[in-house]
Parts: sequence; structure tokens; C-alpha cells
Amino acid sequence: MSGRLAGRRALVIGAAPGNLGDVIARLYRAEGAEVTVAGRREAATAELAAEIGAIGIAADITVEADLDRLFAQIDERLGGIDIAVNASGWGLLVPFLQCSREEIDRMCALQFAGPFQFFQRAVAMMSREGAGGGSLIQISSVTAQIMMDDHAAYMGTKAGFDHVMRCIAHEFGPAGIRANSLAPGGIADTPMSGGGLNLPQVAALYAREIPLGRPGVAAEVADAALFLASDESRFVTGQTIHVSGGQTLRRNPRFAEVAALFAEAN
Repeated sequence: MSGRLAGRRALVIGAAPGNLGDVIARLYRAEGAEVTVAGRREAATAELAAEIGAIGIAADITVEADLDRLFAQIDERLGGIDIAVNASGWGLLVPFLQCSREEIDRMCALQFAGPFQFFQRAVAMMSREGAGGGSLIQISSVTAQIMMDDHAAYMGTKAGFDHVMRCIAHEFGPAGIRANSLAPGGIADTPMSGGGLNLPQVAALYAREIPLGRPGVAAEVADAALFLASDESRFVTGQTIHVSGGQTLRRNPRFAEVAALFAEAN
């Protein structure tokens, strides 16, 4: 198979049918990569893998034993990886004063500790003798830079992990490892934010705050993930690249504005 990733071995964790990880994995496969998709739901992971011609391995990023098993199976089957993408996340919306310790712990496990251990294993595999390095990609969020109501645990862990990616880039650049974050804005066709953005009132508010005048779609984020995985970005590392139509130049709508629009409509 020819393409911009021909001969590369890519791992995408957090991939499930219809989400951003799915779209990235499909594009990598179309561009010639040998793709492994990983997710905590075994049936969904197997379904996606079969559909796109990938390897599917059930693994929960928050479970260390799952990560050990994931990387051991990849090593056995492929002999290593060249690209590792973390597309896992949980879009928790809860007011700051109401966020429970259980929710905080779950968020930290999914969006900080789990990714930390995932990329530890990817770095170890990419930096061993003869491996030649590779590209690490963390899916972050525009909200790691601009505010959104009732989203502190999500935003804080995403922002913190962007800095971890810079630390990896700094320490492991000499091993040929590049580490970058991709920060989407609202994506209209994925489960996390698509439902709200498909409401005309909400879409209009976001269009006002995005210089390019519309929400993004998953394919546009996947294009950026392809760039970071390919040789075209061979001198790009330690960066957070925003795929948000310029939204960081403005802001997210306040929830009160959304509520007011719905009140007017009713």
C-alpha cells in the first residue's frame, strides 16, 4: 500500500466507531500505515478494526496491565511502532464547587495518569536501540487555552498534559522522537461536542466566536494528525497545534448565552 505513511506502524488509543480516533485511524490506514486501534470496549474495537483492516486490541488507558499487554502484543506482532496517538477523553461538564473527588480522580486517571503511562511505553519502544524514533500525538482541546463554563477538571488535565508533551519533546528529541499536541475546537460530527453543535442556536453562537465562521469537522483534525505523523513535520516538536478555526483569538460562548437563546426560542 502506498501513501504518506507507507511502511509506518501506527497505534491509536481511544478509537471507537464514529469518534475522532476512528477518523484518524481510517486516514492513517488509507495513507498506507499498519494501524492498531485500541479502546476499552472490546466489541467496538474489534468492529472498527475489521472495518478498516487494522489490528484491534481491547485496552483501557487507565489500567496499567492493559497498557503492558497492548504494547507487548504490538511488539510481538509488529516489532514496534512509529506513531502513537492518544485520542481518549471524557467531556465532563460539572460546576467547580460540585465536582466530586470521584470525578476528579476519574478525570486524572483518564486524561493525565493514563496518557502519561501510555506515552512512557511508546517512548520506551521508540527509543530502544535500532528503533529510530517516531511521532507522538496527544489530542488536547481548545479549552486548554480558552475558558468554558463548568469544565475545570477536563480543561486542567488537558492543559497539564500539553506540558508533559513538551517535556517529552525536550528530553527525547535526541532519540528522534517528536511529541506534539493537537487542540481541536468544537467538532460538529463527533460524539463529544457534535450533539450541541448540531443545534442551530448553539451553532450560531460558536460561528460568532470562530473567525472562520463555523465549527470544525473530524476530518480536519485528522488531516493535522496526518501531518504530524508524516515526514512533512520532521522538524516540528514540542508544539500545541490548534485546529479550531482561530477560536483562541476569541472565546467560548457562556452557558448563560446558550440558555437565553433557548428561552427566546420557546
